[in-house]
Amino acid sequence: MAKQLLESQLQKATARIAGLVTESLVDGPGIRSTLFFQGCTHFCDGCHNPATWDEKGGTELTLAVILARLQMNPLISGVTFSGGEPFCQAEAAALLGKQLRAAGLNLWVYTGYYFEELLAACGKPGVKELLMVTDVLVDGPFVKVNQRDNLVFRGSSNQRLIRVAESITQNRIIQWEPAAQESLFS
Repeated sequence: MAKQLLESQLQKATARIAGLVTESLVDGPGIRSTLFFQGCTHFCDGCHNPATWDEKGGTELTLAVILARLQMNPLISGVTFSGGEPFCQAEAAALLGKQLRAAGLNLWVYTGYYFEELLAACGKPGVKELLMVTDVLVDGPFVKVNQRDNLVFRGSSNQRLIRVAESITQNRIIQWEPAAQESLFS
């Protein structure tokens, strides 16, 4: 019964997306699929994806269709939500994330919000649920004056790669480090 209800939710619920890449090596560790959500209110100067800002742009798809496309490549180890801003569609993103995690994939989420802002917004629909299924959160807006070419999986030095579950459990920011990659995702 619960499985049928979930399948019904996935068939009915939608998300507006800007694009989807089934094989990425730059949006987190390993071979990943990356989903670019449509709509963003941060308007970062120097954003690499300004076409995603318009909340009415992109394409509206059911979560079932998106889920099928994200899992097309059997070699992927994880999925990355990018944008736009995934937290602008937190309920849909959380439902997708829950299914991806159940399928054994890790989830990275890029956001222009800081982790502390998201924790304070956990009462908003889907925010807490999306955080709870996120392995690593790349937080903070892109800040052009802080842009560095040598940063791992982020564009500006103000952004952090946060191990969400451990940060919540320990009540302090625990950052993901490339050296810890194998123990986190093996």
